[in-house]
Formats: sequence, C-alpha cells, structure tokens
Amino acid sequence: MQAVKHKHWAIAPVLPEDIQQELSGYHRLLQQLLYNRGIVTKEGADRYVRQSGPLYDPFLLKDMETAVERLRQALQQRERIIVYGDYDCDGVTATAMLVEFLQRVGANAEGYIPDRFDEGYGLNKDAILQLAAEGCQLLVTVDCGIRSVEEVALAVERGMDVILSDHHLPGEVLPPALAIIDHRQPGDEYPEKELCGAGLAFKMIEAYLQRVPTEGVEAAEWLDLAAVATVADIVPLTGENRALVKAGLEVIRQGKRVGLNALIGAAGLQSGTFKASNIAFGIGPRINAAGRIENAQVALQLLTSHDPHEAATLAQGLDDLNTRRQEETVDVQRVAEEQALESGDPPLIFATSPDFHMGVVGLAASRLTETYYRPAVVVALGEDYARASCRSIPEFHITHALDGCQDLFDVNDGERYGGHAAAAGFTIRNEKLPELRRRLLDAARSQIDSKPLVPTIPVDVSFNFGYLLRNRENIYKLVQLLEPTGTANDPVLFAARDLRVVNAYAVGRDQTHLRLKLSDGFSSEYVIAFRQAYWLENMPERVDILFTLDRNLYNGKVDFQVLVREIRPHQPEITPSQDSVL
Repeated sequence: MQAVKHKHWAIAPVLPEDIQQELSGYHRLLQQLLYNRGIVTKEGADRYVRQSGPLYDPFLLKDMETAVERLRQALQQRERIIVYGDYDCDGVTATAMLVEFLQRVGANAEGYIPDRFDEGYGLNKDAILQLAAEGCQLLVTVDCGIRSVEEVALAVERGMDVILSDHHLPGEVLPPALAIIDHRQPGDEYPEKELCGAGLAFKMIEAYLQRVPTEGVEAAEWLDLAAVATVADIVPLTGENRALVKAGLEVIRQGKRVGLNALIGAAGLQSGTFKASNIAFGIGPRINAAGRIENAQVALQLLTSHDPHEAATLAQGLDDLNTRRQEETVDVQRVAEEQALESGDPPLIFATSPDFHMGVVGLAASRLTETYYRPAVVVALGEDYARASCRSIPEFHITHALDGCQDLFDVNDGERYGGHAAAAGFTIRNEKLPELRRRLLDAARSQIDSKPLVPTIPVDVSFNFGYLLRNRENIYKLVQLLEPTGTANDPVLFAARDLRVVNAYAVGRDQTHLRLKLSDGFSSEYVIAFRQAYWLENMPERVDILFTLDRNLYNGKVDFQVLVREIRPHQPEITPSQDSVL
C-alpha cells in the first residue's frame, strides 16, 4: 500500500461567451472564478460578492414563536435554564453563545456539556436525572437531541419543558419537546437547510431580540461564534452560512471577545488579519481538542471568559491539549498504517486496537483516507464494545456499506451506526467486529477494486506565471472578493505549467518545507511549498504547480507570496492555458 502520488488536476472550462456578457460588470478573471462556482447571473454574482450577515427571518423556522415565548416566560419567572450542548466545536460555541446571551438579557442560565468518554454524544438519561434533581425547569438543547426521543420524554416526565435545537436529520419519530428548532424537520419552511448547530442558536438569539428588544444587546455580537462553528463543523460555506461567516469574521477582527482573542494568540494568529482558514486549521481544532482529549467544559469556560488572565491560561491549556491531540492522532495513524501494510493493498483500511484514543480515531481515519485515497475504518476496542469512526472517498458510500451489515447491530444492546456518504461511525460488540470487517472489505472489493482510484483536484485557472508575478496584488484583491471560501465553495486554486526549477532547498525548524526558485524563461520567483521537502530526493527539472496567493506583512512591508499546494513533473498534455481570462 502506497501513499497517493498522482492526482488528476481538473482545470475548469473557460466560461461561455453568453455568461461572460451576463457578468460583464466584473473583471474577466473574477467572471471565471464566479462561473467555476456555479454563479452565472449578474444577480447571483452581486449577491455572492456583497451579502453579509443573516439573510432570512428567523420566524420562518418552525416552532420559533413558541420557543421565544417560552424563553421570555422563563426570564420573567427567573426559572433555571440549562443549555445542553455537544462536546465538539459547534456544540461548545452554540452553548457559549446561548448561555452568554441569556445571561445578558437577565436569565438564570448555565451550560452543560456531556463528557465524550463517560456520557457519549447527545442527551443521556443520567444527565437528565441529575439536572432535574438540581432544579432545571427549562432545558434548551443545541446541536443535539433530535433523535433523543426517550431522553426528552424523561425530561418532560421530570417536570422540564424542552426547547430542542439541532441541525441533524430527524428520525421517524420526533421527541416530545415543547418546541423543535430544526430546519430539516417535516413542515419547516426555512430557506437555508445547511445551518450548523450554532447557526440555529444564533437564529434563536435573533428571533428573541426581534420580539423582546433589549437595550445594549444586539444579535450581531454573537456572529463571531457563529462563524467559528460554521467553518469548524464543515457545513457548506454557501448561502446564509457564507454570509454569516463573512460578517462574523469582521466581528472577530475587532478583537472584542476576550476568550477568542486569547485563543487566537495562543494559535500564533492575529485577530486583525483573521481568515476563515484560520478557523479551519487553527481555532476549530483547539476547541475540538478539549472534548477529544479531556472535557469540553474548559473550552466553554474560555469562550465565555471576560478575564484576560483567566482566558490566557485557558487558551494555553487548549493549545497544549491540541498538541496532545496531534500526537495521539499520529500514533493511531502509524499503527493503522502498519496493520494495513500487513494486509497487502486492501481496498479499505480497517485498523483496531485497545490502545487507540477514542477522541482521535476520526481524525486518524481522515488522514488515512487523504494519504492513501482509500476508505478507512479506525476502531477503538473497549472492554465489551468497539467504537469506530469511518471516512470514505466518492467512489464508496460508507453508510450504504454499513446498511448492508445492519443485521449485525442490535440497537437494544447499545449497538448502532450512522453517518453519510463520506463519514460514519458505529458501536458494536467486540465479538461481532471480525464479521463486520469481512463484510465491509467485501463491499469495498466489489465496488472499488476495479476502479482507478485517483483523487481529483478542481483547479480554477491555468495561466502564465509571468503575468501572475507582474499582477499578483490585483489578482489577490480579486480573489479576496470570493472570501470566505471553504466546504462546497472551494478556495481559489491556480495552475502554472512548464516551470524550470532554478533552485530548491529545505527550510523550517524540522526542514520539512520546500523553498524553490521557479522560472518560465522570462520571469523567476522564489515560492514556498509547505511539508513538501520530500521532493528534494528526486526533483524534476521542469514542473507544473498548483498554488494560491497569500498576503504577508513583515517589518511594515506587504508581500504577496506564492504558496504551492501541489507539485508534479511537467506534463505537456495538460489542458491548454486559460491566459484569455486575464
């Protein structure tokens, strides 16, 4: 089994003349970038470039009126409110924003986040009984609960009213909550169906303030947390999600939230130049690390902290946990690779160990799938049950494969599975694991063994390297009009062909990064390729590259740097250059 070396670069076709005329008010390069993202009308382009902040009336969400009225009643009567969230970044930020908001408007509100290892995901009966004994009168869920029928019934039985907010797909039976805020439930007319848990929590804040305006409190204050959750939860960054993130990034750049500022600093970032990618690779993983390695409560405490000294200490703690998370992930990946190599070249990587940390098996599975372009199942063996995370590729629907093993799962015995095409998870008794492994491998062999497994990278434009170097600042500014980008709204990626490698050497503390001087025969430039120093062992004379542009500020000087994402030996048969878009 070898790591994927060859990838297909799918360079977008040049936009048709009629679309070019429709988008004639925009620069030719920007027209191409918009067209690549499915935007083919002037109205759509204007909306994409200019929209920012919430787009739709929160009362289009089913049951929102009931939820707001019940919250207002709880405030008036000083009832004890518990906001019950999930332990991932989405759940933690949703809990933080709703608790902070409710306290700001005078509510007696606290947050509760279950422990991943002791309690598991979502509502659990022990927690419900504990909260009831402690006098909870109104339970508000965020990012969980839509399939917790028995748990919600228990809460109601113990005297609580329940406002359930969750962005996951409901089951056949809805929980008996007083109000359900879930845009995926039957009969819901909200136009945006891809909000994350914190996105729905934000809509609740927005709705409450529409009905009960409160001096000095604006819903926009929580756009920063909504942005963090939206990017970190990997929901599509289109429509209202993108508009919320765009507005939320502006709030983050103002640097007003003490806890988030401390975390940004601990990650080595700066609020003033903060981008969506900084959430994906910097802030989100650190918030997630708390729930993955220990307990998410420390992340909740950080996000709601108003004390700079406390926040700095908590942020450093999360940074340390994130380092542990990275180390644990590398260890799990290494063992999983060893097990896969023992099996030759399996169509599906299946790794198990009692030493795997349950909090990082999903991350390890993702890295395995990315490295080898194979479905990956990483299983943490417990005393009686095996718990696993699965990741897959477009050629293999992992949840459909698990559907073919449904008879192995006894839901009455705590066994279950769920997910979607690219990701899933399951819990099953240890003794059933060998049969499950056999069936999943058989399914993979039948579906993907005969297919050429080559990952595809969508590329926006292939163009002249010299033109880029001469116009990099203007190109960068055009690209920024598309930000924020992310899931289902890919970051802009350029290609340049047939460049001569003038010089190349390793850089960085551990010498894993690559610095190259590239020339097209007329112009030359030093570029950086992170984590690609391995090319030095067999550097081609001429290369094609995929790259992005980044803006650096150093000693008061602005520099626009070429960041190389992919390198390959020059291939003359590549799609001809799209220099016409320039």
